[in-house]
Amino acid sequence: MKLPLAVCTRYDELGASSRLRYYAYRAALEEGGFAVRMLPFFGRAYLKRLYGGGGKSRWLAAAALLRRLAALPGLPERLLIEYELLPSLPAGVEQAVLRHHRYVLNFDDNVWEKYAGTRLERKYDRLIAGAAGVIVANDFLAEKVALLNANCVKIPTVVELAQYRKPAPKRSRFTVVWAGTPVTYRYLELFSETLRTMAAAVDFELLVLARKELGPRRIPGVPMVFEDWSAEREAAVIASAHAGIMPLTDDAFSRGKSAYKIIQYLAAGLPVIASPVGENVRVVTPECGFLARTPEEWCAALKALADPATREALSHGATTRAEMFSLEKYRPVLVDFMHRCCGD
Repeated sequence: MKLPLAVCTRYDELGASSRLRYYAYRAALEEGGFAVRMLPFFGRAYLKRLYGGGGKSRWLAAAALLRRLAALPGLPERLLIEYELLPSLPAGVEQAVLRHHRYVLNFDDNVWEKYAGTRLERKYDRLIAGAAGVIVANDFLAEKVALLNANCVKIPTVVELAQYRKPAPKRSRFTVVWAGTPVTYRYLELFSETLRTMAAAVDFELLVLARKELGPRRIPGVPMVFEDWSAEREAAVIASAHAGIMPLTDDAFSRGKSAYKIIQYLAAGLPVIASPVGENVRVVTPECGFLARTPEEWCAALKALADPATREALSHGATTRAEMFSLEKYRPVLVDFMHRCCGD
C-alpha cells in the first residue's frame, strides 16, 4: 500500500522552483512508495501575469488562498511543502492546521527576507521548529535551519544530465548565455554597466533564454539575442552557446539562492563566469570557470574564454563537475529522506 503524500507547491510546472524541486521528483516518489498528489497554490494565470510584467495580483493571491483553505480538509497526513502551506497567514494559524500532519518543508531561497520587518517575520522559524524534516538547496539555508531543526538535508536544485548531453550545434559568433525568468532578469539589468564594459573589450553576443515577454527589455550597448524559453528546448539552446554567466548582487536574498543556472551550464559542458556570492562559490571551481567580482575581473574572464583552447579545457572540467549535481544522484536522497521523516 502506497503512502498518501500531498506535495504543496507554490506554482505548477510553469514555475521554475516548483518544477525543478517537486515535479521533477514526482515519479521517483511514486516509485519509492508514495501516492503523490500535487497541489500548487497559485494558478497559472498568476504566474503568467507576473512573468508578463503585470506584477503581483492581490485578487489572484486571495483566490489562491481560498482554494488552499478549501483543500485543507482533504489533505493526507503526510505533506511536502514549498516554504509554507498558507502564505500571508500568521504562523499560529498554519501551526494549528499542521498539528494534524507530518510535514517536510523545502527551501531554495532566503524567503525570510520576504517577511522581514513584518508581523510574519518569525513565521518560517516557527514552522521549521515543528517540521518532521527540512530540505534546503544550499549551505546558507542549511546554517539557518540547523539552529531550529536538526533533521535537515541539503538537496541542490539540479538537472537531469541526459537532457544536456545531447549534441547541439554551436552558434557561429562567440556567445555567452544567461538563462532565467522575467523576474530574475533584474540581475542582468543591474549588471548592465559591466556588460557594456565587457562588450567594449570582447566581441561576443549575449544570449538571453527566458520567456518571450523579455524581448523589449534590451540593455543598450550590449549585443543581445533573445530565445523564448520552453522546457523542451532549454537544454539545446544553452548547449548552443560557448559559455554561461550568473551575475548576482551581494545581499541577503542572493546569498540564499541556489546555483541552478551554473549547474545547467556545467551540464551542457559550458565554462562559466559567476559572481562570488552564496552557493556560486561552492559550485564554481578553477577547473570549470571563473568567479569574478569587479568589471575588470569579468572582462579578464571573458577574454580568457574567448580563446578556444582555454574554453575546451574548461569545458571538460565543466562536464566532470556537473556529475556532482544531477537528478540521478539526488532522487534517491529525497525519497529516503521522506521515508525517514514521514514513513511508517
